[in-house]
Amino acid sequence: MAGLRTGGDGVSRCWWAGSDPLMLAYHDDAWGRPERNPTMLFELLTLESFQSGLSWITILRKRQAFRAAFGGFDAARVAAYGEEDVQRLLGDASIVRNRAKIEAAIANARAIDALDRPLAEVLWEFAPPPRPRPSDGDEIPAATDDSQALSRELKRRGFRFLGPTTVYAFMQAAGLVDDHVAGCERAP
Repeated sequence: MAGLRTGGDGVSRCWWAGSDPLMLAYHDDAWGRPERNPTMLFELLTLESFQSGLSWITILRKRQAFRAAFGGFDAARVAAYGEEDVQRLLGDASIVRNRAKIEAAIANARAIDALDRPLAEVLWEFAPPPRPRPSDGDEIPAATDDSQALSRELKRRGFRFLGPTTVYAFMQAAGLVDDHVAGCERAP
């Protein structure tokens, strides 16, 4: 696995950003930035669960369609979805049509609705202290003790389709952990 890749613009980035403009923008403007907005957190949890088994670029290319299909990721709105909405989503070719993932997104919205405190508090409680910056992708784990603990807590609270690996990818995306490799221009 590589560490850095220098793009045609002369910017050194994490290797995974590649050269696709959508991936570059995601890397530069979103990935690893601390996120506390509940709508964005629900969006990231949902997109990471839909990504399971697929490439992230597939999800990024469908992100706007997901936003439209899931009511702008308004958790209260999605929590009210019923079987008619599941059927609508299963028929929507602009998103990933997987019944288990669709039903999990709705269940997760309901779990957010039932929380006894803000979603950001629940999630950020599991953010580990900063660790040394990885020098390459081989030093980045697929899951950690923290992502396993957060996954267990989310499952306890009624969330679905959020195992430790998916949760770790979410933690990276939402900035709970910072896995930009050493030398990446987006690393603080």
